Amino acid sequence: MIKFGPSGNSESFYAAGFSHTEEAAFFVKDRGLDCFEYSFGRGVRMSEDKAISIGEAFLGQGVEISAHAPYFINFANPDDEMAAKSYGYVLDSAKMLRLMGGTRVVFHPAAQGKASREEAVEKTEDRLKILRDYIYLNGLQDMKFCPETMGKLAQIGTVEEIARFCLIDPVYTPCIDFGHVNAREQGSLKTVEDYKNRLEYMIDALGYDRMKHFHAHFSKIMYSTKGEIKHLTFEDIVYGPEFYPLAVALKELKLEPYIVSESAGTQIADAAEMKKIYLGL
Repeated sequence: MIKFGPSGNSESFYAAGFSHTEEAAFFVKDRGLDCFEYSFGRGVRMSEDKAISIGEAFLGQGVEISAHAPYFINFANPDDEMAAKSYGYVLDSAKMLRLMGGTRVVFHPAAQGKASREEAVEKTEDRLKILRDYIYLNGLQDMKFCPETMGKLAQIGTVEEIARFCLIDPVYTPCIDFGHVNAREQGSLKTVEDYKNRLEYMIDALGYDRMKHFHAHFSKIMYSTKGEIKHLTFEDIVYGPEFYPLAVALKELKLEPYIVSESAGTQIADAAEMKKIYLGL
């Protein structure tokens, strides 16, 4: 079943007097939402006891939890020693998420740096094959590892590149960040067909079964000629993209992803709005 929820805690969570992630489970459920994405963006700094405590809270509310691995992952880093740290960031995120009861780990693939585009993509692909081996060696192959489409032109993570990475092994499931796609492609997502074109490309590449429950991020994003600048809220009427045509495309294609709102501070309200739009179709 399709699921909607926020990435991290919104401003309204703190305004209501809450402060602990365990409390987010009730906060999300109370607003009729189904999932929550915890961010290890600045590093995996959590005790096992804390992870178990969070997992019990979310299990008790029936809310699914996913995790975003540290933002500084770069599988195209020319320095092998620095790139090796990225394996640890993903694996540590997955191990902690398992204690939290979740199964989906989102990660940024790479930055192009000074290499040519194809050189950076090939290096990322090679290292994601090594990561796959580590995933199996650590017994984590029952989890979904989700390379994310990226919003800046200097980052590795076009729709086509993410599909290519996911072809490496079934442990990889796409995370399509539609705000990133729209920012990278200078406002390309406007109609139902625009969304369907990207989704059908993924289905053709990976098969319907692997795409049915893909992972998604959604927010409106300000962009320039270099791509993403910053995340916005649903109040924005300049940059987009709009959720309604995506909702129609998902219905028509019979896809049931996890849709995580990454709006700037209003993520729980905007997640609820997306669910309302989708259920209203």
